[in-house]
Amino acid sequence: MVIAGLSWSTLSRVGFGWFSVLVAVFVLGATVLSVVSWWNTGYHMVGRELRVHEGLLWRRTRAIPLERLQAVEVVRPLLAQLTGLAELRLEVVGGGKTEAPLAYLGVTEATALRQRLLAVAGHAPAPTAAPATAGTPPPPAPTGRRLHAVRNQDLLVSQLLTPQAFLLPFGLAFVVAQFVREGSWSFVAVASTLTAMAGVILQPIRRVLDDWSFRLDRDGDVLRVHNGLLETRVQTVPLHRVQTVGVTWPLLWRVKGWLRLRLEVAGYSAAEPDDRNRPDRLLPVGDAGTGGLVVAEVLPGVRLNELPTTPPPARARWLRPLSRARVGAGLHEQVFAARAGLLTRHVTLVPYARIQSVRVTRGPAQRLLRLATVHADTAGGAGAAAVDRDLAEAWALAAELTTRAQAARHPGPGR
Repeated sequence: MVIAGLSWSTLSRVGFGWFSVLVAVFVLGATVLSVVSWWNTGYHMVGRELRVHEGLLWRRTRAIPLERLQAVEVVRPLLAQLTGLAELRLEVVGGGKTEAPLAYLGVTEATALRQRLLAVAGHAPAPTAAPATAGTPPPPAPTGRRLHAVRNQDLLVSQLLTPQAFLLPFGLAFVVAQFVREGSWSFVAVASTLTAMAGVILQPIRRVLDDWSFRLDRDGDVLRVHNGLLETRVQTVPLHRVQTVGVTWPLLWRVKGWLRLRLEVAGYSAAEPDDRNRPDRLLPVGDAGTGGLVVAEVLPGVRLNELPTTPPPARARWLRPLSRARVGAGLHEQVFAARAGLLTRHVTLVPYARIQSVRVTRGPAQRLLRLATVHADTAGGAGAAAVDRDLAEAWALAAELTTRAQAARHPGPGR
């Protein structure tokens, strides 16, 4: 309804004056609703449970057991930064999406509550008691050891080297040529074209805004990710919940020798509509050396340039005539590695202890060529797959993955 009311066609029908009034009404209504919601939201802790109360006409109380708490994020949208406020978002095992129960708190209160919740959940040491001095804020939480900070200049260049940004000038020139040839310059046509162009370039712009001033710290057994320009975020990623590490080499980035690292973390909903709520960022852009150092922190003993992956047999070229040489899989001492991609190359690393199940699948064409695909599934995620392997090799690989996964989850004495 709001989108329809504020569309370009509405502006062309009612004129700029009434359109401005309509926008003002929507903004005022949203502001009033936000203030009422904030005023009627509160919380308190009862033992190992956080209870959040909200609602004006219909009161609702949510009880969040802290034993199921995975992470607490401190998020500060632009208006919250201007007013000195912050929002706490909780990630709970089995939740359908990221919880956003407390918006908004003062920055000091939000930081102290975050530390307290993580300490009760067992993901951080208990905060030390500070001297009871009136007006004295609690000491800030330790940031841990700095692993890497991404240069904003590299982030900007990396997003200029994406298909959306790289091809946008050609698309714009084509549209302008069409307008000149047709001689039609109506307001609605121009506005619709500009809106479509903005939609194309929105993803690179959003990535720049989301990953601005990106830095990665390690504090004991957790990673802390700091990022954002208009909306700053501090996310906590427990290392023991990392399911996979994905490495991507986009086509245009290979000119600079850059790569991107992503995480898959247990307990976070893969169906989350806003991917910014998932702590999947490990390195938005970096060179091979930086990528290798970061991967070694998350997966000790793993080196990106020493992964033992082998391609499928030669007869798999009937299924993958162009990409067979780029597809491969192999068993490292610590992880199962699978690579794929022709233009944009990917490598997925799965620690054996995170493998939940192993599957062997065969399609009709694979059965004719005596091929099979081996899937290593993780908790709530995609895992990794060794595609188009020889049938005998696939069954042997599946058996070995099962054995290594069981040994990693239940190590015997002396291991």
